[in-house]
Amino acid sequence: MLDIKFVRENPDAVKENIRKKFQDAKLPLVDEVIELDGKYRKCLQEAENLKAQRNKLSKANGPLFGQLKKCTDEAKKEELQAQIDANNAAVKADAEQLAALDTEKDQMAARIQEIMYTIPNMIDPSVPIGPDDTHNVEAQRFGEPVVPDFPIPYHTEIMESFDGIDMDAAGRVAGNGFYYLLGNIARLHEAVLAYARDFMISKGFTYVIPPFMMHGNVVQGVMSFPEMDAMMYKIEGEDLYLIGTSEHTMIGRFIDQTIDEAKLPLTLTSYSPCFRKEKGAHGIEERGIYRIHQFEKQEMIVVCRPEESNDWYEKLWRYSVELFQNMEIPVRQLVCCSGDLADLKVKSCDIEAWSPRQQKYFEVCSCSNLGDAQARRLHIRVKGADGKSYLAHTLNNTCVAPPRMLIAFLENHLQADGSVTIPKVLQPYMGGLEVMVPNHK
Repeated sequence: MLDIKFVRENPDAVKENIRKKFQDAKLPLVDEVIELDGKYRKCLQEAENLKAQRNKLSKANGPLFGQLKKCTDEAKKEELQAQIDANNAAVKADAEQLAALDTEKDQMAARIQEIMYTIPNMIDPSVPIGPDDTHNVEAQRFGEPVVPDFPIPYHTEIMESFDGIDMDAAGRVAGNGFYYLLGNIARLHEAVLAYARDFMISKGFTYVIPPFMMHGNVVQGVMSFPEMDAMMYKIEGEDLYLIGTSEHTMIGRFIDQTIDEAKLPLTLTSYSPCFRKEKGAHGIEERGIYRIHQFEKQEMIVVCRPEESNDWYEKLWRYSVELFQNMEIPVRQLVCCSGDLADLKVKSCDIEAWSPRQQKYFEVCSCSNLGDAQARRLHIRVKGADGKSYLAHTLNNTCVAPPRMLIAFLENHLQADGSVTIPKVLQPYMGGLEVMVPNHK
């Protein structure tokens, strides 16, 4: 969310940013919010003037009451009483006018906030301009993508060869978009999470297990309304939502807090299950466990000073690359274009893993710099050494999300005989197992 003062002083820049995000329908909102802001500030001033006038009249009645009490002249008494009555009537009128102004002010404030929640954040100059994800730009590749000389089965077929997945039973229990993992496949799933946890701890991050639900005001603070509608499950009858990613409650932890600058940066890595509606139609390649309603994830979170956020952005996505390289999976960095950025994001990139079966890359991690947008919504401030406060910057990145990561892992480590090799970094988490041998082919 932008600062209303910034919008007021830079309307043309804000409009140009909206155009770059291909959201021209939002252009009238800039003029509307500036006009509303002017009326709101005028209303505030009128309210302050009325309060001052009311206080002046109320104070004036004190001496008049004293004079009335001592006065013996009937004509003078009537004059004093008339003046007191007039002052009381004026105070009452001011109170009624003030109440009306307060109602008007509250209505304008609510609409201003609604608009400010809708106007997108200013994108970084480095962001490529394009209307949708087809205009995302490949930046770098890491590792050599290999296409083996034997066919790669669909990932659920690989898992079934190890008796490692039961989607039919999950469908009977919970419906589509759920699964049971079993045996070595389930063990591999947990091994990846455990390795990712220890990898991030080795980078100096603090391991956290956060709440898996959050209040509505936290939801509004960490994400845009379209994202919320597409993702969030609400608990019926309660002000609670299931998290779609632990980033949300991790950032929400600092709502209405002022952090000592000396404690920054806060570098945190969190584990959680994630719950998502995943609205919309999905293609054939999104069967199986590619797009599901429940999964587990290890996340990276940074809360830092504004001048440090770009450096942390570079560090975070490179951690993902290093993690996947350690697991011998080729990846690439894909820079997200303006139209593919959620409204709160300053810039973002995806780390995509190589799929030998599809002979293309697919998303496994997403790294984002949100600037001060989440901090402004959630009132997360930093107290500097000079005693002044300012808004923190927040960043997040997927460390690893095993469902999709498992697809990349199984395809890249599958052998012609149906076995799956285990890279050295994961072997300690698999009880020293070097190769997974299928139960049947």
